[in-house]
Amino acid sequence: MTGKDFILVASNEEGQQTQYEADGDIGCCGYVLMGFSYILVALFFPFSLCLTIKVVQEYERAVIFRLGRVLPGGAKGPGLFFILPCIDDFKKVDMRTLTYDVPPQEILTKDSVTVAVDAVIFIRIFDATMATVNVSDAYQSTRLLASTTLRNVLGTRNMSELLTDREAIASNMQGLLDEATDPWGVKVERVEIKDVRLPIQLQRAMAAEAEASREARAKVVAAEGEQKASRALKEAADIMTESPAAIQLRYLQTLNSIAAEKNSTIIFPLPIDLIASFGTQKRDVTQF
Repeated sequence: MTGKDFILVASNEEGQQTQYEADGDIGCCGYVLMGFSYILVALFFPFSLCLTIKVVQEYERAVIFRLGRVLPGGAKGPGLFFILPCIDDFKKVDMRTLTYDVPPQEILTKDSVTVAVDAVIFIRIFDATMATVNVSDAYQSTRLLASTTLRNVLGTRNMSELLTDREAIASNMQGLLDEATDPWGVKVERVEIKDVRLPIQLQRAMAAEAEASREARAKVVAAEGEQKASRALKEAADIMTESPAAIQLRYLQTLNSIAAEKNSTIIFPLPIDLIASFGTQKRDVTQF
């Protein structure tokens, strides 16, 4: 660094200090122009105040350039600040958080599945001087970087991870973007994966797989129900076998339920044991 250079230290709202190398000597012509500028302000006072007094809003900062060099002290604002006519120029920088939709990206995942993924990022400028001096368009550069980072990060993940680990992917993207945009004075506050669109053929295959899995579970549940019902019928049959009167009561209960249906024909099943007993009595009478 030559003897004409100095280190410009600017402090942002978060208390962080940023150093810039600048040329501190504006030369003889520069000082002469500054003198003429002060003379013009004095001669046309108070009308010259319309050109020297500027105002920036609470959410804005102004980076002042004097003869093409950044003034020491960092960005000005919010509120009033003064510039010299003819030799000073300034640029307003919006410090609010902006939202940007990353365009859908056609990505080939690690397991060779093509998916379309779109995301949204929340960014803001934390150092107006860095965002003005170090990059031509801080927001546009961050948007393009977000698109490429999205493709690079998702290209290393499987399709199942894209559907289940969105928070981890978003956190990884935020860390990479924040590290890359820090020299630009841009802070990436949040990254969210909005949607993951699968191909139609893959959606149909996944739907068929899910349907087959549900049918398999339904058959297992039905089989378990049949097994439990069979056990209950076996227990009921064992109880009725121990008490013959229970069978007659069950017949009467069945007749009562059938009679309520307004049927013209009622079939009454007779117990096989009763028919067998009648056959035995007939043989006994014949022998007698």
